[in-house]
Amino acid sequence: MTNQKVWFITGASRGFGLEITKAALAEGNKVVATVRSKPEQLAAQLENNENLLVTVLDVTDEAQALDAAKQATDKFGRIDVLVNNAGYGLLSAVEEASNEEVKQNYGANVFGLLNVTRAILPYMRKQRSGHVINISSVGGLNGFVGWGIYGSTKFAVEGITESMALELAPLGIYATTVEPGFFRTEFLDPTSLIRTAHVIDDYAGTVGEMRSFATQVNKKQPGDPKKLAQAFITLANAEKPPVHLPLGNDTLAMYREKTAKFEKDIEDWYDVITGTDHDDVRGF
Repeated sequence: MTNQKVWFITGASRGFGLEITKAALAEGNKVVATVRSKPEQLAAQLENNENLLVTVLDVTDEAQALDAAKQATDKFGRIDVLVNNAGYGLLSAVEEASNEEVKQNYGANVFGLLNVTRAILPYMRKQRSGHVINISSVGGLNGFVGWGIYGSTKFAVEGITESMALELAPLGIYATTVEPGFFRTEFLDPTSLIRTAHVIDDYAGTVGEMRSFATQVNKKQPGDPKKLAQAFITLANAEKPPVHLPLGNDTLAMYREKTAKFEKDIEDWYDVITGTDHDDVRGF
């Protein structure tokens, strides 16, 4: 295969990570797939593919991230595509989430992503090529009842990725944030979604209804994870990949609705928005 790449995928034991791993291997690429435990199980599931290296990585452990990156380059010589997939959801009113619950969600979804990115980028900078793909969410583009804390971690991923895209471009490295909508994975299972212990009755009509909805819609989401994985293959092979890639008709519709409302707010508040400069710099 002339366009063979080395992929590094976090959270590869199930969901998006597993499907992307399968798709990358099927295309003939080499893949470093990281899991939090029992790497032999994933290796066996993928028939001990000779192009696969499964290694243990808790993304919140920076030393493990550095070691996993070294294992990858020792095995395959380079890293071309990093997929920061590991993370989990937190369903809670903003007020309900404890300080520790918030820190843990940020620890996995933001600080963990940064640990892995810092571990991988030196190799990409050395080879003057590469593509960092950070998995965000429709919740990183829009605020939703019950997803304020989780969504804020994904808003952080959006900002980090946009800045990285600017910083890395002169070095021949791309950065993309992918915003999946509602896909039929294990995301809403208890093993992937944390619900806060503290529940406030005043939020029963908003967050309470979202908790019920999350249970009802589980495994009925419109998105197909296998098709998402193929979109990642297309993205990784693109000559000029985008900085943002929203996936799913639901994501696209929600984002367009948000931007339309934003434009309406600008129109309604235009005089206030544009009236805050010093008088001597009006029209700057």
